[in-house]
Amino acid sequence: MLKQKFLRCAALGLAVIAGAVFLRTPARGAALDVSAQSAVVVTADTGTVLFEKDAHAQRPMASTTKIMTALLALEEAQRLGDPVVEITEEMVAVEGSSMGLLPGDRITLSNLAAGMLLASGNDAANAVALYLKGSLEAFADEMNSRAQELGMENTHFVTPSGLDATSADGQKHHSTAYDMALLAKEALQNQQFREICSSTQRKVAFEEPAKQVSFTNHNKLLSLYPDCIGVKTGYTESAGRCLVSAAERDGTLLIAVTLDAPDDWNDHATLLDYGFSQVESISLEGEDVKVTLPVVGSQTPWVYARGSNGGNVSLPCGASSQLERRVLIPKFLYAPIKAGEQIGEIRWYYQGVLVDTAPITAEETALVEEREPSFWERLFGREHQ
Repeated sequence: MLKQKFLRCAALGLAVIAGAVFLRTPARGAALDVSAQSAVVVTADTGTVLFEKDAHAQRPMASTTKIMTALLALEEAQRLGDPVVEITEEMVAVEGSSMGLLPGDRITLSNLAAGMLLASGNDAANAVALYLKGSLEAFADEMNSRAQELGMENTHFVTPSGLDATSADGQKHHSTAYDMALLAKEALQNQQFREICSSTQRKVAFEEPAKQVSFTNHNKLLSLYPDCIGVKTGYTESAGRCLVSAAERDGTLLIAVTLDAPDDWNDHATLLDYGFSQVESISLEGEDVKVTLPVVGSQTPWVYARGSNGGNVSLPCGASSQLERRVLIPKFLYAPIKAGEQIGEIRWYYQGVLVDTAPITAEETALVEEREPSFWERLFGREHQ
């Protein structure tokens, strides 16, 4: 049922990163020394918290906000066929970091998302909000609605860019380290989002004027930490340095978040190294599930079926005993059954939460039993019965 594929539950050494940057790593079991006011590191598959420091304290999160804005933009781009957005004066009337948009420019929705994730363009964020919802306030409502769906209970979005603001009801733009980890977990499941945020550099095409502009990702951790695959930086004077990162190693994907962290690059190396030392990747085995089921309505009385393996799940060291496998199959089957057809499912749960599924499929075919038509069927035809 379970196979421990990779073991990393060992003491950590000193991490030396290219460019003569030394990133601190604590001894296993020691309290983590991070500069952040709020910090968390979680597994991306189960959401297990491996370390936290004031992770539920509400704080401004600066441009890490654009994780939500870019995710909504990419989802709409995929749904609408990636429409071209014409940039207006209102869209570029915003301070701070920019991807250089000018009124009259025409650029696709997905390329605006790229401008947000790499260049942290506030102009791109405003353009997306105004194009999709007509106003920044309406788009903030959409952001907050999605946040509630994701369980971001201590988050309130006011701006699409992350600039400090207060909504009409008096709420400030804020989130928590834990909530931002939930958001990153969702965003990284979007393959286009993941591909963009993991790029150290990317050429973004404009439809009009026709050109390509090369942007360098503001996230230096992509170069400093070998396993890093994203996600987003942020800074305002009130929020301080904010960073959401993700790293993948030996089948384990971790997410780390720091808010108001003067030494955020080192903080994230510390958090991620510690996180990897605390988990093991378990392969979910299901090929050992073999069943024989009776078939109704066929000359083939029985059908053999077999399960398949799931993926990998990252669990805290020694927690594999808390992983539960459930096999769901019917008591019998109705013909016809085709070889390869799914007839059941294997589900794996960790602490009661579903973490993966895999199909149980028939290994042979059972055709519907052919029989002689009755007198009335011959007289009137089967279609009239």
